[in-house]
Amino acid sequence: MSIHSKAIVDPKARIGNNVTIGAYSIIDKNVSIGNNTIVKEHVVVRGNSVIGDNCTIFQGAIIGEIPQDLKFENEHSVLTIGNNTTIREYVTLNRGTKDRGETNIGSNVLLMAYVHIGHDSEIKDNVIIANSVQVGGHVTVENNAIIGGSTPIHQFCKVGRFSIIGGGLRIVQDVPPYIMAAGEPLKYIGINSIGLRRSNFSVEIRKQLKFAYKYIYNSGINTKEAIKKIKTNLDSVEEINNIVEFIKNSNRGIIS
Repeated sequence: MSIHSKAIVDPKARIGNNVTIGAYSIIDKNVSIGNNTIVKEHVVVRGNSVIGDNCTIFQGAIIGEIPQDLKFENEHSVLTIGNNTTIREYVTLNRGTKDRGETNIGSNVLLMAYVHIGHDSEIKDNVIIANSVQVGGHVTVENNAIIGGSTPIHQFCKVGRFSIIGGGLRIVQDVPPYIMAAGEPLKYIGINSIGLRRSNFSVEIRKQLKFAYKYIYNSGINTKEAIKKIKTNLDSVEEINNIVEFIKNSNRGIIS
């Protein structure tokens, strides 16, 4: 363990093996930091934050501060971060409220500089969020999604797994899984072919996904009818079922 003499670490914090904490960082009580994690200089980790193993938190990050929610009444809530996650400079991560009780950042996540993650949000595994993305409260970003820089995400929105969103755009509705989205307003522009191929999705699965989104976006029928055609005409494989469930459970509606 290497804790700089000018760091402030509460004696009630739980610090794992081989942890590094840089100068002027503040670690509150009721914080847990996993093995081999590096906390660089001028980082603040507030109470009720749990950080996994092998993470790196860069200068100026604020971890587990109270929500920017006027309804917050100092109720107990937490922030959790998985393993092997990188949090770059000046990222701000707010803990949950009584609504969900937890803000969760998964494993193998990269949050680039100046990202903000609002209260009660869930960023799942293998997600990349580029510089200056602002994520509202109650947002869900599913596994392996990529979000381009300077993109605001409206509260309660969902971003589906393996989707990729261009930079400098607004997300105000749900983005279905496995697609590319761009434009203003944000629109479907095709499946994420390159990302899916790099992730070893088979040619047959990619073909099924193209057919599914052809029904949804290019057939001239409404979403309800498109779902019927998908369930009737396409194989009941995991990826197709994920699309159907995502759309059925969308509260804000999907992008056009």
